[in-house]
Amino acid sequence: MGGGATVSMLARFRIVTENTVFALPEGALGSDVGGSYILSRLAGYFGEYLGLTGAQIDGAEMIACGLATHFVLSKDLQLLENALDKMDSSDTSAISHLIGKFVHKPNIKQHSAYRRLQIVNKCFSGKIVEDILLALEGEIENGGDDEKWIVDSVNLMKSCSPLSLKVSLKLVTDC
Repeated sequence: MGGGATVSMLARFRIVTENTVFALPEGALGSDVGGSYILSRLAGYFGEYLGLTGAQIDGAEMIACGLATHFVLSKDLQLLENALDKMDSSDTSAISHLIGKFVHKPNIKQHSAYRRLQIVNKCFSGKIVEDILLALEGEIENGGDDEKWIVDSVNLMKSCSPLSLKVSLKLVTDC
């Protein structure tokens, strides 16, 4: 989470498991240039969503949005580590091939934020924080299946420093 997560995003191989949790809670803590750079490169407005809410996503969502490169079951991590230890090559394609032997296809949970990309893109496309909150609150008034998730997103944002939210949004959109 936070700065530690952003440092790991610079790695060529970003391996996650079913136990991985990722979040950048900069909206509540203050802005992070590294996190903003990474979030600004996600498709649509998913980066704005993550940056402004500080919401947590799991390994499957990290694969889906491009934050991770490989999904390996946690029970196989030691086997992968042992296999990497035995490698006598630093060739990245050979390493990738070896990691690929341990990769599993993750399942994105039904109530995942990543499954809500349409609403994320609609609401988090606002140019200012107030517009994003208005869009989210408008969706709450409309009701529907996503109402709890939207209320949670609004509450997460409202628990953050308004100034930090504005700076975080500016960093994500201007990187």
